[in-house]
Amino acid sequence: MAAKQRLVSRLAANMGSLIGFVVLSALCGLLAAALVVPGVAAAGVSVSRSITFFNNLPSDFSVETPSLSTRVMTSDGQQIASFYTENRAKVRLDQMSPFIKDAIVSIEDNRFYEHAGVDLRGIMRALTHNLTQSDGRQGASTLTQQYVANVLNEEKTSQDGDLVPFTVEKNLGDKLREMKLAIELEKRYTKDQILEGYLNLVFFNRDAYGIEAAARHFFSTSAKKLTLPQAALLAGLVNGPSIYDPVRQPANAVARRNQVLDSMLKEGKITPAQHDAAAAARLDLAISPGKQGCAAADMAPYFCDYISHLILNNPAYGADAATRERKLYRGGLTITTTLDSRLQVVAQDQVNATAGANPDKWGASLVSIQPGTGRILAMAQNTVFVPQRGKFNTQLNFNVDAKDAGGNDLNGAGGFQPGSTMKPFTFTEWLNEGKPLNAEVDASRRTYPLGFRWRSSCGKVLGAYSTQQRIAGLGAADDLQNNDAGYYRRMPVNYGLYNSINTATFAEAAQLDFCGIQNVVDSVGLHSGLDNARVNMHQLGNLLGAIGVAPLVLANAFATFANDGTYCTPIAIVGVTDATGKKLPAQARDCRSAIKPEVARGVNAVLQDVLKHGSGVYINPKVQSRFPVAAKTGTSNTNGSTWVVGYTTGIATASYFGDTLEGQKRSGQNVTINGKFYKAVDGYMLAGPQWAKYMMAVAGHYPAARFTPPPKNMTKGSGRRPGPGR
Repeated sequence: MAAKQRLVSRLAANMGSLIGFVVLSALCGLLAAALVVPGVAAAGVSVSRSITFFNNLPSDFSVETPSLSTRVMTSDGQQIASFYTENRAKVRLDQMSPFIKDAIVSIEDNRFYEHAGVDLRGIMRALTHNLTQSDGRQGASTLTQQYVANVLNEEKTSQDGDLVPFTVEKNLGDKLREMKLAIELEKRYTKDQILEGYLNLVFFNRDAYGIEAAARHFFSTSAKKLTLPQAALLAGLVNGPSIYDPVRQPANAVARRNQVLDSMLKEGKITPAQHDAAAAARLDLAISPGKQGCAAADMAPYFCDYISHLILNNPAYGADAATRERKLYRGGLTITTTLDSRLQVVAQDQVNATAGANPDKWGASLVSIQPGTGRILAMAQNTVFVPQRGKFNTQLNFNVDAKDAGGNDLNGAGGFQPGSTMKPFTFTEWLNEGKPLNAEVDASRRTYPLGFRWRSSCGKVLGAYSTQQRIAGLGAADDLQNNDAGYYRRMPVNYGLYNSINTATFAEAAQLDFCGIQNVVDSVGLHSGLDNARVNMHQLGNLLGAIGVAPLVLANAFATFANDGTYCTPIAIVGVTDATGKKLPAQARDCRSAIKPEVARGVNAVLQDVLKHGSGVYINPKVQSRFPVAAKTGTSNTNGSTWVVGYTTGIATASYFGDTLEGQKRSGQNVTINGKFYKAVDGYMLAGPQWAKYMMAVAGHYPAARFTPPPKNMTKGSGRRPGPGR
């Protein structure tokens, strides 16, 4: 009974094979007819109908540029990061090793240069083998057909946004269409063009699409430099990226590599000596893991994140967010940024050193702008982008706004209270109104009650400082406080600024039109880091920096002083090209007059004194002996935000240290940092040395000329000797 069942099964199998043979033989005849007389009616009705059916199959097919990796570069040619859905870099055929071209043809389609897209001889050979042999099935797809299949999968991936495997099961109709498209492809492209397209498209590994990415992933080399054993291994890999994975299946990979070498020898592409040496070679892998996105950036992950948001927010790169995302991750862009890797390395080292081990998660950041261009030269903070054990991690960028001017997300922390770094802008309006930079003001006054007669030609001044009115519940704050008790007296305005005396700033403001102060702040681009709203200078607390401002914005405002009063919009992207070399929109230099040159020179003159004998005198005496430099310290009321913003004519830098955690409510008083106890952290203590060490290391890379002095009529007499200040 069992023998009878086996006989029946064998007969059924043979009958199935016979039917398959007949069907595929007919298919071969159909293809032969289509190849020889496409579109011409044949003598037999059934053959004619078959040819008509074949010719009516869809032939709409375009070979678009495949998904390519985008690279983000520094201004000096260093890679910051790459973005990709498929890690691929397109290269020309003449930039590929001859070994890889010969290897892939020998193992995948040794009649590639003889057939017209579909290999009838190969089909019959595979059919005969599969019907008569039991040592595994043979395929008959040509390289051209494989290229078609890969292009169709790439097209679907691009449309759907999800990766599609290259081993999708095909029905007879799919196979016929693939053959038809292969024939059409051969009519439109040369063999070398098809081979180039195939090698740039084919899948090798989840982190390696195309031969260039595969060479870099597995051997840390280029497609052009692939050796014979390396090329043979990669050629063998395309048939089964998982089965022949040299990392997980090294024995399978070697066996498949040697099979490729056997085919190359048989086809006369290599000599027996070359074959034997390559077959005996070790794998010698040099894996370069794929690194995608800002989390895997080679440097400056937060600047990278800022760049990605600038691209994704900009309609110039696509009409909607999905289009822009495809362009970034699949468009093969080369994005050239303003970042200077020389400055970035130093900036990162300094912020890392400022807080040390940092179990309490204090934030430190540095950002630099080039005066006269607005180019962002460095952007660093003392956190990690991806969580690491024992590290302060966040994806928020301390240096930039939370949102751009259009309300689009920038992933920024939203700014920090700038404290006394706001004082130079009130002083700017003092000089604007023609007052001498060293005229005296009454800094002894500590109360500015409700009803005080402020001057404003465009609005109403809000707020009050009066302990009595606060106690009476009238909404006032306490009397004004200075950091040190000895400064409640008359003093020159410049002396009050470089010593950072709060009461001196209010004494100035009492003589000024608040609309003028507002115009100064607006003209240098200062705004809220949370929502891009203007900093309302009619709110008294903002004279002393009560509203959060991003370090990038503050650095750029001070760059306006360094640039003789000309404001330049911050820019980060100076060039974008697509995979074809076409230039796409980038950020251009955008500058305008903001402050009168003589006024900017007056501010520069006073801010140079901050480091010589003012609130920054203890920062680092070497910094002002190395090059002309001006700066301003800043500290919030609770000491939770501390700053030094300083500049040469070539670089303006904002240095920040403080509480960057959500809410930013921690006090910087009675804290221990790097093993040192601080009764109150001040701007010159941590942010100051961070700024000074950084500037001493990098200022020489950009011209640091002497500041032009202010006109003589801006000065009357001489200021008093300085004392310690905040």
